[in-house]
Amino acid sequence: MILRQLRDTEEDAEAVRTVASAAFDTSRALRGEPAADWPPDRLARIDSRNRHLARTDPGGCWLAVDDVGMPVGTVLSTRREGTWGLALFAVLPRAQRRGIGRELMAAALLYGRACLRGIICGSRDPRAAATYRRAGFTLHPAMRLRGTVDKELKTRLPSLDGAVHEGTARHRDLMDSLDRRTRGGAHGPDHEEMLRHSRLLVVDELTGSGYCYVGADGDVELLAATSRRLAGRLLTAALLSLPEGTEVAVENLTAEQEWAVDVGLAAGLELSNAGYVCLRGMRPPSPYIPSGAFL
Repeated sequence: MILRQLRDTEEDAEAVRTVASAAFDTSRALRGEPAADWPPDRLARIDSRNRHLARTDPGGCWLAVDDVGMPVGTVLSTRREGTWGLALFAVLPRAQRRGIGRELMAAALLYGRACLRGIICGSRDPRAAATYRRAGFTLHPAMRLRGTVDKELKTRLPSLDGAVHEGTARHRDLMDSLDRRTRGGAHGPDHEEMLRHSRLLVVDELTGSGYCYVGADGDVELLAATSRRLAGRLLTAALLSLPEGTEVAVENLTAEQEWAVDVGLAAGLELSNAGYVCLRGMRPPSPYIPSGAFL
């Protein structure tokens, strides 16, 4: 087995996606869940993210290949102003229990050795949870909200208590400032990547500010604000902005994000347990909803 840095190429991006898909579909099968069947536009966004991280953090992104050059494992991690994040960690089922995952995780952790803070959005996989705990992370049980946007959902939600605007790249400084306030480090170039694929909603007024990304596939993620009131306004606006029939998901909610749980329940979304938000050197940021990939 050879460990090498991930390259910013279509081939490497596809290799990462193939490994992750096989690993995660096996985990779903063990839990009795159907395999993911993602449309081409979502696969393109995943490949774009993989290439983005290979460009910004080559020292934190690794691919494990076997003796014939076939990819068998991968890890993607980032450093953002003293905050280290694990964006992806996957090993093919046939290559597990051979020490490959241990070597990949060691390489990613070495990349973040100088960072004071760390964050991982972990799945319900008990082996992954054990790995993160052994690495010194505190495991905070997480929840997710899911449902379908329909007329009833939109009528259940209260009217917005203030303005919410469409965001652009001009809001980069505002978002970086909110990132530092909530998670200890700006996302920096990650905002450029997210703006390519998601809508940005922004609140900026005398009483505070906030932002939220809304994916075309219904994912609501990477929300940060100066208060729970503004965070709730942003999440409400995000749900109201989605077309009817959209399958919506709001994930990685710790107990500190009860404001988000309340908005979701008011909208009639289903609440369930979903893995962990794993933190080291920091308390759960709030009001904040991390992105699984950009943390």
